[in-house]
Amino acid sequence: MSAAPEFSLILTLADAAQGRSVAVEANAEARDRIAQRLALIAVDRFAVTAEIRAVAGGIGAKGAVDASIVQPCAATGLPVPATLSEPFDLRFLRDIDAPVDADEEIEISSEDCDLLPLEGDRIDLGEAAVQTLSLALDPFPRHPDADRVLAEKGVLSEEAAGPFAALAKLRGTPKA
Repeated sequence: MSAAPEFSLILTLADAAQGRSVAVEANAEARDRIAQRLALIAVDRFAVTAEIRAVAGGIGAKGAVDASIVQPCAATGLPVPATLSEPFDLRFLRDIDAPVDADEEIEISSEDCDLLPLEGDRIDLGEAAVQTLSLALDPFPRHPDADRVLAEKGVLSEEAAGPFAALAKLRGTPKA
């Protein structure tokens, strides 16, 4: 059994059938849990806005995740603040995993990239929003002072430690 989601926002087929606008901000406790899950120093703001609608075979959700976060620098661990606004257009469908004949070709269009399974008659838009944020994060955030901090600790830059630097040392300085 999986743990409870950090930020749950359950919507049903009935919500989608009527069309619904959603605008929700995560509270401090949910933001702390999201930060823990995504290995962030902090999540200072996490908001979801969306239009929910019925689509053939399920629920459509189009909107954005807006977040103010602090990531650890990939090189130094120093805090790197960032503000993200990530749009999404998701479709939660019943028959997403319908069996396909072995001889049948499968074409995946850009629209198919944001398909998720519809479980029962409900979706967790909050969980989808956390996943959207995780995909939008900079995988290698770098603090503006990272090079200086690393140099102070004796870590060589790529240029100083690379193969061309070693060749330059072997060659020595040209004689005048």
